Amino acid sequence: MISQRAQNLQPSATLKVTGRAKELKREGKSIVSLSAGEPDFKTPKYICEAAIKAINEGQHGYTMNPGTPGLREAIVAKLKRDNGLDYDPSQIICSNGAKQSVGFALLATVNEGDEVIIPAPFWVSYPEMVRLAEGTSITVRTSFENDFRLTPEQLEEAITEKTRVLILCSPSNPTGSCYSKEDMEGLADVLRKYPDVMILSDEIYEYIVFEEDHVSILNVAPDLKDRVMVVNGFSKGFAMTGWRLGYLAANPDVVKAVSKIQSQETSAPSSISQAAGLAAYSNDLSEVHSMRDEFKKRRDFMVKSLNGIDGVSCFTPGGAFYVFPDISSYLGSKKPDGSVVETSTDLCLYLLDEFGLACVPGDAFGEPNGLRMSYAAGISDLEEAMSRFKKGLDSLV
Repeated sequence: MISQRAQNLQPSATLKVTGRAKELKREGKSIVSLSAGEPDFKTPKYICEAAIKAINEGQHGYTMNPGTPGLREAIVAKLKRDNGLDYDPSQIICSNGAKQSVGFALLATVNEGDEVIIPAPFWVSYPEMVRLAEGTSITVRTSFENDFRLTPEQLEEAITEKTRVLILCSPSNPTGSCYSKEDMEGLADVLRKYPDVMILSDEIYEYIVFEEDHVSILNVAPDLKDRVMVVNGFSKGFAMTGWRLGYLAANPDVVKAVSKIQSQETSAPSSISQAAGLAAYSNDLSEVHSMRDEFKKRRDFMVKSLNGIDGVSCFTPGGAFYVFPDISSYLGSKKPDGSVVETSTDLCLYLLDEFGLACVPGDAFGEPNGLRMSYAAGISDLEEAMSRFKKGLDSLV
């Protein structure tokens, strides 16, 4: 018998599309995949060498549940150096990826019936994590015209007496949008009126910001520190997705609650990954910046290419490695066989099956008029992807 909890959850749409693309590739079909949220770069050598050293030195055992003292101290130093934030190692808990930190933070703060405000488009896992915590997701649909950023007015309207958490993701997955200092100040002004509302600030794409510096809500509203749960990790900026290492920085009560949950569910992350993370934060960011600069070139190519296609609009995202073009003018069009493309999901499946292009439908992110394309791929792949995308759209009437 399968639990109702498990039956209620939906599988990750991004992993589903990625899996379908890999399946078609195994069948011998030519597939260009822009579906995965994973850098195509290798983990920097100095990080790998630190992991190898840890293995050779016998660091093979369990670590403290919140993470090694050395890694937590390095995270504290990083938060001060890069973000101007003051934390103590006791306010840090390391996890098996930032995804786990988000999930455990919600389990630690949300009770049955509590509301969690999630701006849409949203990362596909947020609503399902809220569901697992027995909370209620309140999705707020943001606008293409505002680069899909939540406004203070929308936040004010969404808050009720049941609101427990607001989730902010900047830079955003799936849109790449970044909240500016002014944006954050406006949201903070609203949040000050509601002292019982926690803020989960997902900053996993922090190092992939292009024209402006990354802004955390705590940079503009340090007075909200006890209510802010900062989630970050090593997967995106350091190309360490498979190492599974993230962390949460929060007030001691939240960290203690998350630590209890983690101690029963998974315990600490891998000792070897923690040694690698310590090296990542103990060295300069030159290789991280090199990856960021390459992502910027790809972003510019994608935005220009997409805006050159009739009926497609794409704003220039400030960070991450995604574009989220508006394809609404193609919804309702017909395929060559006469069937109608009713949703972005229909469009993405058509592009995958007929043109070998994998991207993720906006339906999965709460925005039916768009789709997500990852540019974590080489320029030659991106050029081919844009060619297939245009051919696919041109085939519709």
